[in-house]
Amino acid sequence: MNLTINDLAVFTNGSSNKKPIVFVHGFPLDHFMWDKQVDFLSDDYYCVRYDIRGLGNSPAGDGQFTMESFVDDLESVVVDLKLNKPVLCGLSMGGYISLRALERMQDKFSAVILFDTRSEADANEGKLKRAAGIKRINAEGLAPFTKDFITNCYGEYYKQNYKTEIDKRILKSSQFDPAGVKGSLLAMLGRNDTTGYLNKINIPALVICGEQDALTPPEVMKSMAEKINGAEFIVIKNSGHLSPVENPGDVNEAVKNFLDRI
Repeated sequence: MNLTINDLAVFTNGSSNKKPIVFVHGFPLDHFMWDKQVDFLSDDYYCVRYDIRGLGNSPAGDGQFTMESFVDDLESVVVDLKLNKPVLCGLSMGGYISLRALERMQDKFSAVILFDTRSEADANEGKLKRAAGIKRINAEGLAPFTKDFITNCYGEYYKQNYKTEIDKRILKSSQFDPAGVKGSLLAMLGRNDTTGYLNKINIPALVICGEQDALTPPEVMKSMAEKINGAEFIVIKNSGHLSPVENPGDVNEAVKNFLDRI
């Protein structure tokens, strides 16, 4: 079912009587990145996805986004759909949103799954890189930035074997509103550091990382997982920063095993 909540494009699969899972996608992607997980889980769970403001089918407005406004949007989806303690599942930027959401309102969620993300705020080098991305989009348009950024997200195995799929993803993201993409860069640049909150997470947590992830490598994510009480950490083979897309079989098995235990 397709819905509009607080101007956001929201998509639901499965019965609303089942346990809810909210999927928060990465940058600069859209809700389609979770297709394989939703196909796998929607018989047993109520799967809720949405396009983050300014990306996919959600309008950019003025493009002046913060991580707090992204968390406000997530909260509006949970409240409007009357979701009872959903499992929160976020990748990369979706992980930043998820971690800040837990810091603000952990009691609204029953468990969390974090893919290919980190708790640290951007250091100076990262801030300058995001600022350079905005400058490049202004100078060259969105397509060159999108091509380079998205290509870097995939691991070597996927790049060698799924070039057509990567090209389709790049083309789709290149058609987003540039104001929305730049707004996301601003939100990530200005986000707060959630590392100090990790040991206060007291709901079940699964942390997943692609073995070839160049943006948030396994050692970085393992360190994050070790700060979360009782968190499970899994490395997914033959995948980079987009593990649910690159190796959905192993990811789905890991997620299902986790969900069966909570």
